[in-house]
Amino acid sequence: MNLRQLIDASEGVVKADRVITGGTLVNVCTGEVYPADVAITGDRIAATGDVTAYIGEHTEIVDATGKHLVPGLIDGHLHLECSKLSPTMFADAVVRYGTTSVISGLDQILVVAGVDGVREALREAEQSPMKIFWGAPFKTPYTLPETTVGFNFGPAEHEETQDWADCYGVWETVAEFVLNRDPDVLRALELAHRNRLPVFGCAPMASSTTINALSAAGIRLDHESYTAEEALEKLRAGMYLLIRESSVAHFLNENVKTVTKFGAQSRRVGFCTDDMHVADILREGHLDKLVRMAIQAGVKPIEAIQMATVNCAEMYRIDHLVGSITPGRYADVLIIDSPESFQVERVFSRGVLAAENGRTVTAPAAPERSAALSPAFQVPELAASAIGIAAAGDSAEVLVVEMDRTVPFVRTRLDLTLPVKGGVVRADVAQDALYCTVSERYGKTGATATAMINGFGLRSGAIASSAAPDDNNIVCVGANREDMALAVNHLAAAGGGQIVVENGEIKEFLPLPVAGIVADIVPEEMAAAEDRLEAAARALGCELPSAFGYLIFLEITAIPDYAVTDLGVISYHTQSVVDTVLTSR
Repeated sequence: MNLRQLIDASEGVVKADRVITGGTLVNVCTGEVYPADVAITGDRIAATGDVTAYIGEHTEIVDATGKHLVPGLIDGHLHLECSKLSPTMFADAVVRYGTTSVISGLDQILVVAGVDGVREALREAEQSPMKIFWGAPFKTPYTLPETTVGFNFGPAEHEETQDWADCYGVWETVAEFVLNRDPDVLRALELAHRNRLPVFGCAPMASSTTINALSAAGIRLDHESYTAEEALEKLRAGMYLLIRESSVAHFLNENVKTVTKFGAQSRRVGFCTDDMHVADILREGHLDKLVRMAIQAGVKPIEAIQMATVNCAEMYRIDHLVGSITPGRYADVLIIDSPESFQVERVFSRGVLAAENGRTVTAPAAPERSAALSPAFQVPELAASAIGIAAAGDSAEVLVVEMDRTVPFVRTRLDLTLPVKGGVVRADVAQDALYCTVSERYGKTGATATAMINGFGLRSGAIASSAAPDDNNIVCVGANREDMALAVNHLAAAGGGQIVVENGEIKEFLPLPVAGIVADIVPEEMAAAEDRLEAAARALGCELPSAFGYLIFLEITAIPDYAVTDLGVISYHTQSVVDTVLTSR
């Protein structure tokens, strides 16, 4: 719909395609709740209130008597690829719960399939009931020191993509790159300032000086606060705050205290899910769940709804398109029972009924995939004997990466004495010291790095995944080197997936053929596969809340204290590869 047509529709010159009548409008712009009808023409809202003049001979009447009308929900920061669903299938999973817009960098597709892959994913989303507002990743890879990815993204790519009509900012600017004055990143931020694009941040466990520096650099918002105090400090420094509640990182009840305990203005606070398992979405909902959680935590219903709608739209400067039920915006309208209980009954996206009673009205149909989204894995066959850390003597004191069981993603250090056989440090199941490997998949180095890791609790077998932000190399944890080699080699040959192996037998395997990280399967099928994988990992002895949820994030170097990449064990504090053999004897 062009501007002239939009004005005609909003003046009533062109009659509405449909009118939602009898409902009570939740006006997130004013904080009011009052009876009002909504006129929709094409994919936009034409008018609200008394819309009698907009009803024509062919106008469809939608009865919402006794119900409330709220805007479509906006996920303020989402790696949709971490769901392991393609954009089409992910839309089917979340639209049924009222999520009609997401902010995403599609960075996992980018590092595998490049700019062409991102374009293809954005075109795909245009055919779904879920809009993707894309932010150009600040730089790839995100890792310090730089690891191996399929495609690097730097200033030249920013020069191109920041001019795209569907680029809405700079995505997930990791704090360390700003603090290091990385010239490529500073150039990306300078371009964003020139182009009047917002810059999105990523600063977990940030100090006061870090927060000051990021605010000065123009970081507009952040989604990585581990405490309410940290979140409040970011708000006080002029940033907007996104409260995250993901499948693994449960921070809503903590960070919502910025509003309920410290009295911060809720209008600068939004919601995001970051990374979601499909099984969790189907069991508990998506952003609608966050709205209910916030209300239960003491946030007023209208404020919780604003956090999930207009607040996100305003912080990303897309409130002229989404976030409210007002003239000219996309006709993303939810019919719910009440603001207090917030149960989504019907979902209109772009003016069309997209979901009703927890189901989408049209079965999702994935598009044909180009070669860009089907790259072959170029991983040399991994031999079991190649897995291990070289050491002399009969034993060695080794730096073991330790999973923090209470704070998601955080990895600390545990020094253990481990056996050495044949010049290689061996796993010790009794001490929960397992092998961890990362195998480069793009054919650039052919390297497989080995570390020792504690916290997974496997007594036997191995688990592995080719969906592993931020690089999507193949990450594997195991108690048995032969099982690990089988797992890695199977994923490489199959073109990607997640797998559980024990005693030379594949117990569970989920193919992820699209870029080696997502699949074109319906959400229910993905949820069942996730449950089977987790059950198989538990059968090996894993007691983490989510074996694969913790596994896939081992490569992220932006979270203290240690990461494992294709280069080896990385220290967050020194941003360098560390030697893990401390002494041998």
